[in-house]
Amino acid sequence: MRSERPLRTILRAVVVLALLLGWSAAVGSAAQAGQRAGQQAAVAVRGGDTLYSTGIRCTVGFNARSGSTLYALVPGRCAQGARTWYADAALTIVVGVTAGVSFPGNDYASVRYTNTAVAYPGEVSLGPGAGTRDITDAANPVVGQSICHVGRTTGYRCGTVQAVNVTINYGGGAVHGLFRSNLCSEPGDTGGPAFSGGTALGIIVGGSGNCGSGGFTYYQPVVEWLSAYGLSVY
Repeated sequence: MRSERPLRTILRAVVVLALLLGWSAAVGSAAQAGQRAGQQAAVAVRGGDTLYSTGIRCTVGFNARSGSTLYALVPGRCAQGARTWYADAALTIVVGVTAGVSFPGNDYASVRYTNTAVAYPGEVSLGPGAGTRDITDAANPVVGQSICHVGRTTGYRCGTVQAVNVTINYGGGAVHGLFRSNLCSEPGDTGGPAFSGGTALGIIVGGSGNCGSGGFTYYQPVVEWLSAYGLSVY
């Protein structure tokens, strides 16, 4: 009988060690989950920011809502073929799914946000160190109206609306009902928000020329877009 005691002692020690290791793993997993939640809570996606999908990145024009459900407005041509969207290029923070795409004819799409741990302010980023602009409503553009836009490549610029109800052909199909400004833009600016004060006007969908020699930019109007999906800016 005396020979069984060391064996029992060893078994108890093994059981205690296993329990401790299991508890340690559980604590580690909880800590990692908490860290991930904290990282997501620190993330915000606003107009002018970038969303990523597999092999795709699109600029958010504006955030919009239908009741309590929030959406991103992105170019339709950019969003074609994308399903799930992320806030980071590493594709680790899921933010939403494609809800609708219209291209050609129009050039707009909507992404329904699904991750409530991420913030989606109703504002646009004016670029690094330039702050943000609160967007409170949307309107159709008028010739001669002041307009500003933010492009991922060329940044924050302001000018005037030159023409409305313009049709252009992308090569992949014609898009109708666009408007044009005297602002320059360059590759990478597509999807950037265009606004007048706190009023959303449209998003960048194309341009001519460049910001070295001059040019102009075309935009998809946002009012038609919001009406098509039953959304409003906020």
